Amino acid sequence: MSGLSGGHHLDLLEGGRDFFPALVQAIDEAKQEVRLETYIFDLSGAGSRVAEALERAATRSVAVFLVMDGVGTPNLPAQWAQRFDAAGVQWRIFSPLGSLGLLIPSRWRRLHRKLCVVDGRHAFCGGINVLDDLHDPNHGALEAPRFDFAVRADGPLVQDIHHALVLFWARMEVGRTVRQTDLHAAWQSVQEVVAVGIQPPLPAEVKPTRNGLLSEARARAGLVLRDNLRNRTRIERSYRQAIGEARTEIIIANAYFLPGAKLRKALIHAAKRGVRVRLLLQGRYEYFMQYHAARPVYGLLLAAGVEITEYSTSFLHAKVAVIDGRWATVGSSNLDPLSLLLAREANIQVEDVAFAADLHARLERAIAEDGRRVDPADYANRPWRMRVRDRVAFGLMRLALFLTGKRY
Repeated sequence: MSGLSGGHHLDLLEGGRDFFPALVQAIDEAKQEVRLETYIFDLSGAGSRVAEALERAATRSVAVFLVMDGVGTPNLPAQWAQRFDAAGVQWRIFSPLGSLGLLIPSRWRRLHRKLCVVDGRHAFCGGINVLDDLHDPNHGALEAPRFDFAVRADGPLVQDIHHALVLFWARMEVGRTVRQTDLHAAWQSVQEVVAVGIQPPLPAEVKPTRNGLLSEARARAGLVLRDNLRNRTRIERSYRQAIGEARTEIIIANAYFLPGAKLRKALIHAAKRGVRVRLLLQGRYEYFMQYHAARPVYGLLLAAGVEITEYSTSFLHAKVAVIDGRWATVGSSNLDPLSLLLAREANIQVEDVAFAADLHARLERAIAEDGRRVDPADYANRPWRMRVRDRVAFGLMRLALFLTGKRY
C-alpha cells in the first residue's frame, strides 16, 4: 500500500483496560506538550483519571491542548472547566450546536477522530473515546465493557499525527479570532500557532507496555485522515484498495455499518472470487438510525457468501480490519455515511504480520465467544415490523444525505 513508512513500534490496545493506563502514563511522563482530540470526553470513572493527568501535566508547565466535539461533548462540567483553566489546560469545544442544534445540516460535520500526541514522541490513534468502558451516557451502567481498539505508536507517523493536530487547532483559532476581531489578526494568530506548534519530534524511545516492549521498529504504518476538503474519500478508498487486493481472508469489525455502493460491491466481488469475508457488526440496539439502517444491506452480502456475526455481549464500538494476515487498520471511522462523508476521522494502516496476527486473534475470539451468526433464512423471514423499521431508517439516512448535498 502507498503512503506507509517503516520503522514503527506499535502496540495494540484493547478497550479502556489497556488504553487508559497507557494514555495516563504517557501524559504523566510528558515534558513539553500534550495534544488530545476526542469526540466524547466524559468525566466519569476512567475519564476523570485522564482529566486529572492533563491537569497535572499543565500544572508542571507542559503545554496541554484539548479539543472535544460539540455533539459528543456539548459542555464540560463547570468544576472541570474551572480546574482546567486554573491549571493552564487550553481546551476547546469544536462546533458547538447552538440554539438550532442539528437542524442545520452543515453542523452534521463533526470531529470524530481520537488522536493524542505526547512530546512529539508517542501517538495514540483509535476508536476509543475518553469514556469509561462500563458507563454509557445514554444507557447508564454496562454489564460488560465496550469492544474497541486503539494503537500506541512510536515512529515516523507520530510527526504526521502531530502536524494534523496542530493544523486543526490553528484552524479553530482562526475561526475564533475572526469572530472576535478581524481577518488580519486571524492570520497573525494562525502563523503564531503553527510556528510554535509544529516542532520536529524528539528521538523515538521504547517504553514498557503491558505486553513488555512495543513491537520491534520494523512495522510499516501510515496515517489516513478524512476531512471535507482534500481528503474526503481517503479512508473509504484505502478499504476498497485493500479489499480489492485480498486473496484469502477479510475480517472487518465495525460498529455502524452502512457501506456505500462501491464498498458493498468490493466486498461482494471479494466473496465471489473465493475470499472468505467476515463481518463483526453491532448486535445491540444503541441508536435507531445506526441499528436499523444497516439491516437492508445484509441481504445482498449474505447472498454473496459474506459471513455476518453480530456482537451482543456489550456495545461494539470497534472500527478495525485485518486482510490476508498482513494488512490491518485501526481507527475512528465507521463504514457509514456520517463517518465516510461528513465526520473528521483518523485511521492508522499497518503492514506487519505480527500486528495483524494480534488483531486477528482478538477478532476471532470475539466472533467465537461474543457473537451470534446471522442466518440467511432467519434474516429473510424477520418480522414485517422489523423490515418496516429497517426501511424507514434507511430512507431517512438517504434523505439526510440528500439535504447535505452528499451522494452515497
